[in-house]
Amino acid sequence: WYNWDMRYDTIIIGAGLSGLAAGIRLAMFDKKVCIVEKHVEIGGLNSFYVRKNRIFDVGLHAMTNYSPKGVRSSPLGKLLKQLRFSHDDFRLCQQDMSEIRFPERSLRFTNDFEFMRQEVAEKFPDQIDGFNKLVEKILAYDALNLDDGDRLLSRPVLESFISDPLLIDMLFCPLMYYGNAREGDMDFYQFVVMFNAIFMEGFSKPQGGMPYILNLLAEKFKHLGGELKMGNGVKSINAKQGTVGSVTLENEEELATVAVLSSMGYVETLNCCQPELPETDACERGQVSFMESLFVVDREPRDLGYDKSIVFFSIHPRFDYKVPGDLIDISSGVLCCSNNFQYPQPLEEGLIRLTNLAHFGKWDSLPRKDYIAAKKECRTQALEALFTFFPDFRDNVVFLDSFTPKTIKKYTGHINGAVYGSPQKIKNGKTPVKNLYICGTDQGFLGIVGATLSGISMANLHLLR
Repeated sequence: WYNWDMRYDTIIIGAGLSGLAAGIRLAMFDKKVCIVEKHVEIGGLNSFYVRKNRIFDVGLHAMTNYSPKGVRSSPLGKLLKQLRFSHDDFRLCQQDMSEIRFPERSLRFTNDFEFMRQEVAEKFPDQIDGFNKLVEKILAYDALNLDDGDRLLSRPVLESFISDPLLIDMLFCPLMYYGNAREGDMDFYQFVVMFNAIFMEGFSKPQGGMPYILNLLAEKFKHLGGELKMGNGVKSINAKQGTVGSVTLENEEELATVAVLSSMGYVETLNCCQPELPETDACERGQVSFMESLFVVDREPRDLGYDKSIVFFSIHPRFDYKVPGDLIDISSGVLCCSNNFQYPQPLEEGLIRLTNLAHFGKWDSLPRKDYIAAKKECRTQALEALFTFFPDFRDNVVFLDSFTPKTIKKYTGHINGAVYGSPQKIKNGKTPVKNLYICGTDQGFLGIVGATLSGISMANLHLLR
């Protein structure tokens, strides 16, 4: 029994960036939309949390895809146009300079791609012609084609242009850390998306961090008449004869709907369907996850020798992106200093964030008492590896906190705490159920701008026809 007068045009599962963006887009066209979120905070993979009166962003360290005011054709430009925001609404502050640092060489980059091209020419003079040809290929490649069925891997493509494996590893390092669900290699279209997002366009951070951006989206959604149900997840997606008619929430409330758009991951979404779907067993599950530690320091990071916005590093000569055999892999990581972005006023405190690859299964199987000790031990190991390469800041730490793949699973529901979801992306957002679609991580547009565009494009493609 449904109350058909109460029926929604679309129920969106998850109040992360893709869900909120899809909600705004649909509400703009007077659709009756409800976003249901199991947690009490919005944001999903790009949320925030409070410890000791400090607000910390989780998820990505910065927004990729920065483009200046007035650029309409960029991903950011499209997002602003589709959601009817101005560039100023997002209050974006650009990075100073970032770096890829390996034992033998480092490459610096800014939001001006020509600076990076110059760096490659100086550090790898015999590779610059091949690099320029690779860039030409990237610029000509349509990575956002939703019908693209070919699974082209990146490494063979890069090797056809670049003969130095060190340069290939250095290019892979930031792109993999910031958006790759696959171990060892990445789909070429993902490589292109991330290359454009990080090197061609670059990094920025919103003044006020993720809470500011998320609240901006949530307020617009509600202002347009959208409904947001927090702290009440979806228990089942009721799909009889291959069509969804309603969803049942954890408090047993049943909501009738014409369609469902889910941002909780492809397998996670199919697992929620009642009756069960046979297709779920064949899907590839994501494995890649991270441990992250946040260090509040008593001065500006640059006064401690940390003057870059973001550093992607490997302390070994070769970079290996895979699930580690142990709790964490300390041989590579990402270091982010929020203070080294061009904020109008300096931040109140210094913050250094360190991210390393981690093994969900190993963290998940630890007993509670060992878990806390392991967090401390892994954090110490990660710092000691870092300090073979960077100055030691331990004496300046006034507060620290860490989270693991287990935390990520708890707050996002992603199987294996896999931040970037399954390696197998569903670019057109379709599922075996006729009116059930997915957006977000498993649709395949990654990063903060990418996730937001994912919600917009799936809403446009399937729900505004």
